[in-house]
Amino acid sequence: MALPWKTLDRFTDGTETLELRQRGAKDFLITLGSQVLMNSMAQRSEMALGTMGCKGLEHHGAPRVLVGGLGMGCTLRAVLDALPETAEVVVAELNPRIVEWCRGPLAPLTCGAVSDPRVTVSVGDVAALIAGTACGTGEKPFDAIIIDLYRGPHPKTDKTNDPFYGSRAIANACKALKPGGTFAVWGETFDEAFLKRMTRGGFKATCERPGKGGYRHAVFLGKKAG
Repeated sequence: MALPWKTLDRFTDGTETLELRQRGAKDFLITLGSQVLMNSMAQRSEMALGTMGCKGLEHHGAPRVLVGGLGMGCTLRAVLDALPETAEVVVAELNPRIVEWCRGPLAPLTCGAVSDPRVTVSVGDVAALIAGTACGTGEKPFDAIIIDLYRGPHPKTDKTNDPFYGSRAIANACKALKPGGTFAVWGETFDEAFLKRMTRGGFKATCERPGKGGYRHAVFLGKKAG
């Protein structure tokens, strides 16, 4: 018989209620109302996103990586595992409660990824952080920008003004990257229009579908010219 879910914490963000639930040592859910946002037992594409986004940086002297969206910290864990000890990783997370969860009950899931000395947590809007970097008023440029948000690009995305997946946001990401940098984005499914916007925005763009068989999420990868 399956163990029942136990609610560890809940909070209301605007009009929506998020909950952290657990059953067993490493079986967690983050829910938004009746919707399951994240499942600790189904993180294949998130881990692939972190690994693919950092490909080629393992031998870099001091790479700088931005992770947009913390979630359960699994993408961050994959990023850290792919980078050298000299790396700097900035994690932008809009909600401080999510950061508390990753430092608290979710920490064993990622071997304490948020507390890694290479990590700096920025509580705020990752789109604003990228825009500030792009115009030279914020963070220094990055070698990789990795976006892992629960709503990825989709056919109804505002093609120009979406703060993460529209053409203006893509242009900001390109400007915020060093030459040869990588823009990696998680998606619920493949979106051809987004891939085309990445190409028009200055990236050599591809899409990977991690795993074999069954339903597979998408990892969009854009390479800026060196």
